[in-house]
Amino acid sequence: MAVTKEHLEFLQIDMENGWEKLKGYPDGITQKILAGRLDEVNKRGGHTRMLKFEPGTYTTAPFEHDYWEEVFVLSGDLWVGNDENGEGGERFSSPTYCCRPPHVPHGPFRSEGGCILLEQHYYDPQ
Repeated sequence: MAVTKEHLEFLQIDMENGWEKLKGYPDGITQKILAGRLDEVNKRGGHTRMLKFEPGTYTTAPFEHDYWEEVFVLSGDLWVGNDENGEGGERFSSPTYCCRPPHVPHGPFRSEGGCILLEQHYYDPQ
């Protein structure tokens, strides 16, 4: 099954409203789904989203998932590999890109000044 998304033609994105809290993520990290649907239960599909870190937000442990992930830093600073207190790591800023296959541990992440990421998550077509 291919990753299918709806046809969307140059939509103006509201960057202030419509951000959703993510289950399991710390406060200060929110998402806005732009297109598609990632079905983690049936392991199919995919979506494109923006992920926003408020200034000073960080995750505390590496994690992994069973789908592909592509990440583009649109704005701000993203630090990779900080400790459980949000210290340290390697700094990345726009334009930075990442493409990782399923089951690759990554993170933790933090942002000092805040950042917005453009992400694509998808399962391999069956």
